[in-house]
Amino acid sequence: MKLFKKIPNPREIRQKLGLNQLEFWNKVGVTQSGGSRYESGREIPKAVRELVRLVHIDRIDLTKIKRDDLIVAAMLKAQHPDLYKSLKKSAKLST
Repeated sequence: MKLFKKIPNPREIRQKLGLNQLEFWNKVGVTQSGGSRYESGREIPKAVRELVRLVHIDRIDLTKIKRDDLIVAAMLKAQHPDLYKSLKKSAKLST
């Protein structure tokens, strides 16, 4: 999925997940009232769109991601690209 791509209507995503506005928007650091404005048509900033995609579409728990994990992943990708590709393929098969 392309980063910062326009996401579908956030209200539809929220309703499919069965979350109220407070639950949905708090997970990406947006107030309920701010989320309500986005659901009513106000343009969503790129950073917020990306957080919505990561948290609610890709289902990534941001509280579990640590900077060191990202550094290790980047190092693995740069220094051992074949191993990185193999692990990535295995991860896709297990989800």
